[in-house]
Amino acid sequence: MARLEQERLETERLEQERLEQERLEQERLEQERLEQERLEQERLEQERLEAERAEAERLELAELEARILELERLEAERLEAERLEAERLEAERLEAERMEFERLEAERLEAERVEAERIAAELAEAERVEAERLAAERAEAERVEAERLAAERAEAERLAAERMDAERAVAAASAAMLAAIPADEDPDAEFDFTGLDTELVDIFVEEGRDLLDHSDGLLAKLRESADDRESLVGLQRDLHTLKGGARMAGVFAIGELGHSMESLLEAVSEQRFDLSRSDVPLLERGFDRLHAMVTRVGERRAISPSQALIDAFDARARGEELSAEALSAPAQRVPAPVVELKPLTAPIADPLQGDEDDITVRAPQEQVRIRADLLDRLVNYAGEVAIYRARLEQQLGAFRGAMGEMEQTNMRLRDQLRRLDIETEAQIIARYQREQETADATFDPLELDRFSTLQQLSRALGESAADLSSLQGTLDDLTRQYETLLLQQSRVSSELQEGLMRTRMVPFDSLVPRLRRVVRQAASETGKHAQLRLDGAQGELDRNVLERMTAPLEHMLRNAVAHGLEKPGARRDAGKADEGTVRISVRREGSEVVLEVADDGSGLDRDAIRRRGIERGLLREDAVLADGDLDTLIFQPGFSTADEVSRLAGRGVGMDVVASEVRQLGGALDIASQRGKGTTFTMRLPQTLAVTQAVFVKIGETSFAVPIASVRGVGRIAREDFEREGASYSYGGEDYAVHDLGGLVGHASARAEGHLQMPLLLIRSGDLRVAVAVDQITGNREIVVKPVGPQVASVPGIFGATIMGDGGVVVILDIAPLVRRQQVALPRDAAPGETPEQRRVPLVMVVDDSITMRKVTGRVLERHNFEVSTAKDGLDALERMAERVPDLMLLDIEMPRMDGYELATAMKGDPRLRNVPIIMITSRTGEKHRQRAFEIGVERYLGKPYQENELLRNVNDLLKTARHG
Repeated sequence: MARLEQERLETERLEQERLEQERLEQERLEQERLEQERLEQERLEQERLEAERAEAERLELAELEARILELERLEAERLEAERLEAERLEAERLEAERMEFERLEAERLEAERVEAERIAAELAEAERVEAERLAAERAEAERVEAERLAAERAEAERLAAERMDAERAVAAASAAMLAAIPADEDPDAEFDFTGLDTELVDIFVEEGRDLLDHSDGLLAKLRESADDRESLVGLQRDLHTLKGGARMAGVFAIGELGHSMESLLEAVSEQRFDLSRSDVPLLERGFDRLHAMVTRVGERRAISPSQALIDAFDARARGEELSAEALSAPAQRVPAPVVELKPLTAPIADPLQGDEDDITVRAPQEQVRIRADLLDRLVNYAGEVAIYRARLEQQLGAFRGAMGEMEQTNMRLRDQLRRLDIETEAQIIARYQREQETADATFDPLELDRFSTLQQLSRALGESAADLSSLQGTLDDLTRQYETLLLQQSRVSSELQEGLMRTRMVPFDSLVPRLRRVVRQAASETGKHAQLRLDGAQGELDRNVLERMTAPLEHMLRNAVAHGLEKPGARRDAGKADEGTVRISVRREGSEVVLEVADDGSGLDRDAIRRRGIERGLLREDAVLADGDLDTLIFQPGFSTADEVSRLAGRGVGMDVVASEVRQLGGALDIASQRGKGTTFTMRLPQTLAVTQAVFVKIGETSFAVPIASVRGVGRIAREDFEREGASYSYGGEDYAVHDLGGLVGHASARAEGHLQMPLLLIRSGDLRVAVAVDQITGNREIVVKPVGPQVASVPGIFGATIMGDGGVVVILDIAPLVRRQQVALPRDAAPGETPEQRRVPLVMVVDDSITMRKVTGRVLERHNFEVSTAKDGLDALERMAERVPDLMLLDIEMPRMDGYELATAMKGDPRLRNVPIIMITSRTGEKHRQRAFEIGVERYLGKPYQENELLRNVNDLLKTARHG
């Protein structure tokens, strides 16, 4: 018990100690809390006092700042006021100075003006006096000059009259002398080649022709100036070469005549006597005879020695004067002095030492002779290469267009695949949400794709689309390489063709010696004096053109001498020189060569032309024709105004052949004649026949080419003016009668659908001025002219044909014969009801985003004679219809940019397009889609795939309804 009591006491003691400790701890904590509160109060009080002190300092600073700012403002205002006052005072001072300066300047200017007026008045008075003096001096000088000129003119007229009398006397004596020389008559037999080398003779003939052609030009210079030493030496050299060649070949008749002519020139060169003007006709006669002899030898025909000419030249070489009496007297041969012949290879002595110009001119160039038919074949092959190249370019262009369609298809495919991928991704997320409770939650949809079969196919399609894009890029690269190669080949081909064409070109002056001989022979036969002059003879023409124009030119020269030039007596009475002039000028205008043949004769006798036209029934007696229309009668077959038939005129064969040849060459022939002044024939010819420039036009779907040589321009005419009777178009100060090309060629009339005005092609041929209306002018290009055969070529208006790049054949038209034929067959005043109604080809537009659908439908329509245009969507169709409105439209619904419903709505709201019938062809065959189309105004609704017969039946029904409506 005692122990328990002790434990209890111990426990109480411990409890008391614990309570005491807790009390002490609470007191300590309370003291600490109170101490902390006191310290916190002291800190807050200190912070409050510090804040009040800082606020007081801030207010003090603010007050000081405000006082400083106010002082600065007052100071600034004072300074500003002082500055403004100073500026005002300075401005007033400057204004006063300016006004004073202006006043002084005005006074100075006024003084200067008064002084200038005084000086000007004095100067004007001095100029007037000087002008009066100069006028008097000028009048006196003009009077003296007029008297001097009148005296000089009178003296010149007297000298000219004396010179003309002397020339007439010389010409008459020369004519009598030449007439007294007997003409050489060659035997009608073959040339005797016994003991001769035929090949050597042929070489001599070829060389002789070149020498005589060169000599003819020198002879023309000698005719202008008889003392031209250079021409004299050149003739002597050519005769020496000709004589040596003739003797080496064994043709001694030519050698003897050449030797006699050379002897005459040697005598002149050695100054034993001077060459007179009467000697030039004798030389011309000798050279003409030499040319005739060389020509006959080349034709293997016999020649006779020209003894009379040899005697005449020998007599002149001895210095004897020739007369008609002496030449007509019996010939007494005087032995010619023995002259030691020089070696044939020795050069002739040149009296003009140191002058090597003519040697340089005669230096031969390296040349190669090839057969003409081979050259023509090469040119044709070059033309074929150009055609194939054009076809390649066209096919490559079509391939490039298909590549563009392929690129757009790829873009649509990629867009559709992108949308398909979006849809499949949405399906993945939706399926994940549905299967969230049962699926494996380890991966979310973005960490592990779960593919269905559709998604796998869409990914495979994406890879295929990428491969297709890569293949398209490869094809684009190859296409660019092919285009580069084709461009290089085109350049080489063009250079080859131009080189071959230059090979075919020959200078016109190669024909000049022959034309000079024609004029001399015609003048000799008619007893007239004529001289041929040339301008621009260095121009070049196609060899075929020059060959085909040789005979027409010779006839025109003979015609100019026989019909145009007057007899010497008549020319003297008209105040002209006894010797007439026939002039040929050659010039190039664009791709044409212009030949002008003019004479200074009496001009066309229009009274005689009219009289002969009435006699032949070509004109009525009361017909009224313009001078140009009357002049064209000389181109009628068998037409001639000559009263009697001679070797040169009267048979009526000639000018019609000239006009026909010019037309066959694709050229034009004009006449300009003035009574008493002369006549000029102007021929416009293509520079080459193988390649020419042409304008391409369309009537319906048919293309034609018109040579640009006959085209003078293009124009447009209002439809109401075109439909008016007797319509004409003014261009370049000339009126062009309007014709329809469709009516000229037997096609449908020109309509030019989609154009506000009718396109016109302006044609000029002689005096014919025509404006032909077409559907479209597609441009001009260089074409290769192909012959069409005699059957087609005999049809009037067909010049030839050409092959286009796509292999199609385009007819080349000659418009003038077509117009003339229509004027004869159907006069302009015929009733409009007499011509049958022409139906044009309907235009159907196919609008579909599928290139396969466009091509298949287009081919079906074209096979049934419809004109087809295509568009890939609604916007493309609207752009095309801005140029040309179709007669009917085949329309798909689902298309990019603008679908079929939107396009049909836009068309029905447009007054210009609302009457176009629409057939909608689509795979959407539901009733809702059909009803929507009919509400918009679509006429027919067909489903894909359509039946061809059903489509054609609907197309024909709608076109008939639109036509009758």
